Amino acid sequence: MSKIQDNNRQIITTREMHTGGEPLRIMVSGLPKIKGQTILDKRQYCKDHLDDFRRFLMHEPRGHKEMYGAILVEADDETCAIGVLFIHNEGYSTMCGEGIIALGRYVIDKQLIMPNNESSVFNIQCPCGPVKVFVESKNGKTDMVKFHSVPAFVYLLAEKIKVDGLGLITIDIVFGGAFYAFVIDRDVGLDLRKSTTKQVCDIGSAITRAVKEKINIKHPESEGLSFLYGTIITDGKDDYMEEATMNCCVFADSQVDRSPCGSGATSRIALQYAKSQIKLKQTRRFQSSATKSEFIAMAVQEVTYHGRDAVIVEVGGRAYYSGSSQFEMEDEDPLKDGFLVN
Repeated sequence: MSKIQDNNRQIITTREMHTGGEPLRIMVSGLPKIKGQTILDKRQYCKDHLDDFRRFLMHEPRGHKEMYGAILVEADDETCAIGVLFIHNEGYSTMCGEGIIALGRYVIDKQLIMPNNESSVFNIQCPCGPVKVFVESKNGKTDMVKFHSVPAFVYLLAEKIKVDGLGLITIDIVFGGAFYAFVIDRDVGLDLRKSTTKQVCDIGSAITRAVKEKINIKHPESEGLSFLYGTIITDGKDDYMEEATMNCCVFADSQVDRSPCGSGATSRIALQYAKSQIKLKQTRRFQSSATKSEFIAMAVQEVTYHGRDAVIVEVGGRAYYSGSSQFEMEDEDPLKDGFLVN
């Protein structure tokens, strides 16, 4: 690990937040300079040269298998105030909606850009592209955060795939900043309101493995986005209604999103819109099966993206501060690099 020495100790400071229960560990100081001309170059540089920092901060004993993090970087898109790289137990994601909601508050509260009274609007550059962020303030305190997604589109509809332990099932694959496979709980022997999180996680992970093995996903613009990030299991309540619809996102290395999943809500809205189950500007509520926390989301604009029908989706939620941390590494510690217990 590249070292910033303090009496032979590695020191990294972070700010801790959560959105709907999903943690976000924001790197404040202690990381070396991240090189690269574009944000995807920077993401690759971290994978190739700084992955020990990811393990140090995400894995035990400083983190855990469900930890999530954000590294702020300089944006190469001049329309964006700042750039971000997202990290987790397995590697690096292309988008995290709940992370954007937390960062919306953080950027304003830290005055990384100057706030604008009751409503601040700015762009954050993610590996998937620029995301427009809207931060509301009440009584001088940041509050609700919404964002507008990159173009979200259906990649495959009603695709048949054989999954170990499940047999032949039907899935949809949708891009909402990352690619997700979607399946309804009852179609794979689950009930999100009764099944345990482990049962949901095991089946979601099995579906993800099968899709990665059998379907070659290609993003129309970037090879760096051409992979399945996870599987989202839903309650199947996709026709428009005012009550919340429930889902659970299983991503990376069998990591369970505690929130309703921001890029997952983006993708579900795109899927519902493509199936004519909702209209533009119809707000849906999405609820996490893990914590019962909720996001709101709606399709706000039709667009064409590399010849595909797509939508811009608005997602909203609230994030909260949970602490600040200073993490150390002692050279003689045999577990200094971090570990995971499966």
